[in-house]
Amino acid sequence: MLETQEKTLSTESTTRMNGAKAIMECLVHEGVELIYGYPGGAIMPVYDALYDYQDQVQHVLTRHEQGATHAAQGYARVTNKTGVVFATSGPGATNLVTGLADALIDSTPMVCITGQVFAKLLGTDAFQETDVISITMAVTKWNYQITKASEIPDVMAKAFYIANSGRPGPVIIDITKNAQLELLDFAYKKTTAIRSYNPIQKADENELTKAAELLNNAKKPYILFGQGVTLSGAETELKQLVEKSGIPAAWTILGLSAMETDHPLNVGMLGMHGNYAPNVLTNECDVLFAVGMRFDDRVTGKVDGYAPQAKVIHLDIDPSEINKIIEADVALVGDAKETLQRLLPLIEQNVHPEWLQQFKDLDQMEWDKVIEKEIQPKEGLITMGEVIHLINEETEGDHIIVTDVGQHQMVACRYAKFAKHRSNVTSGGLGTMGFALPAGLGAQMGAPDRCVIAVIGDGGFQMTIQELATIAQTKTPLKILILNNQFLGMVRQWQELFFDKRYSSVELENPDFQMISEGMGVPAILTKERASLKADIQKWLNHEGPCLLEVRVGKENNVFPMVPAGATVAEIRLD
Repeated sequence: MLETQEKTLSTESTTRMNGAKAIMECLVHEGVELIYGYPGGAIMPVYDALYDYQDQVQHVLTRHEQGATHAAQGYARVTNKTGVVFATSGPGATNLVTGLADALIDSTPMVCITGQVFAKLLGTDAFQETDVISITMAVTKWNYQITKASEIPDVMAKAFYIANSGRPGPVIIDITKNAQLELLDFAYKKTTAIRSYNPIQKADENELTKAAELLNNAKKPYILFGQGVTLSGAETELKQLVEKSGIPAAWTILGLSAMETDHPLNVGMLGMHGNYAPNVLTNECDVLFAVGMRFDDRVTGKVDGYAPQAKVIHLDIDPSEINKIIEADVALVGDAKETLQRLLPLIEQNVHPEWLQQFKDLDQMEWDKVIEKEIQPKEGLITMGEVIHLINEETEGDHIIVTDVGQHQMVACRYAKFAKHRSNVTSGGLGTMGFALPAGLGAQMGAPDRCVIAVIGDGGFQMTIQELATIAQTKTPLKILILNNQFLGMVRQWQELFFDKRYSSVELENPDFQMISEGMGVPAILTKERASLKADIQKWLNHEGPCLLEVRVGKENNVFPMVPAGATVAEIRLD
């Protein structure tokens, strides 16, 4: 177990209680207001203790443990709080693995508490026993098994500190049943530091000076920003940097909404299905400043052909990300907000009109060849882009959009407009189909005063469709959008373009989504024709409670632009 330093926040006295109640007391001390979970035999004492805390902590019974993890992720992403999950041993715990992996790669703070068999039964293949620690080691920031009640306060305090410090991530605490039942003298010490764990480093002053010199002297400087901006709360500092320096800035899909999409220096989306100009001009900039992003392969394309001409400045809180994929000329290891605050006084006021015009010229090409036909089609079947465009018009960008994974995700990220921060929630690194419905539930509960829209494909929807019942039971006013093309659309697109249209196992014979949704207690609307689309969207958005809108879209429409596998970002295709 990690050793805690003296720097702690402590309660004044001890109280005798059992381990299960101690767990609830720890959660209250950490300010937890919401838990997603599913009970079972090995965690039953904790659920019994929960019964006495219903006026302090809300528990949401999801219909599957994976749904609980994604709901906790959605909640964490819009609130900047730590999501909390309860699950039982065995299959309950193993059902958390996908959500843990998703949270780890997307840096989402989450604490999962799983029950476990009695300590004396560990290793005996007892009923519903699995080695949760070994299974989850690769998909958590930290994990620990508690076998004695006396360990609970210290371990729980560390779990919350680790989950939401430095680069956030998921933690799992596995608690044997005897530890839940044993008595302890409870006193809580909130962890604020741990020996050997240094979650935040401070960027070197000399490196800051080098970064400023490069940016001030650049003719074609370029900023790429990711979710690190949002996680550190550096949105204001990023905007100040962009406006003072006059540098165009592009976003990863997890960076989306860190800067309002209509800002004149926000030049669009990076990556495989990103905008044309941000990709092509990556290979023409002379200085590239990456802020809170990790150069994922979907952003870089062919690595040895990625910005070979540019001096690279990389700012990230995680030192392991520096030089992992793209070699940095200047390495800024630190928190984005604090580092940008120190960098801003060193940056000179500047403008780059000719450089910015190159982005505008390529934007016009993309508009003419792709965007206009996608968001304002004059004939043919409904497109995904026009649905997102109409939603933009109705909400004026004042919404939170939670996306699943597939063509609809790329379309939503490309065309959704955002006026507020923390408005985009998606599964980025892991690409988890089934993410959006439960994550939308969590996001809506975390932001009850905002309109939250879950954008989902017909394939991914069926992976966690059971969470409709959770949404109905909690009366969460989530707006669910199914863009139904009767295919696993992204796989089909690749099969069309690169496998000679050999459509192998991608066509879906879907159930009646409207009937299923209404059977689970969520009203539903089906739209098949463009003539009724706008009115149906208005009716759906104006419904007071949860509501599902299914829109039948073209079956074989493709998402462009696209960087083919093995190509450089400059080889992005418009068709």
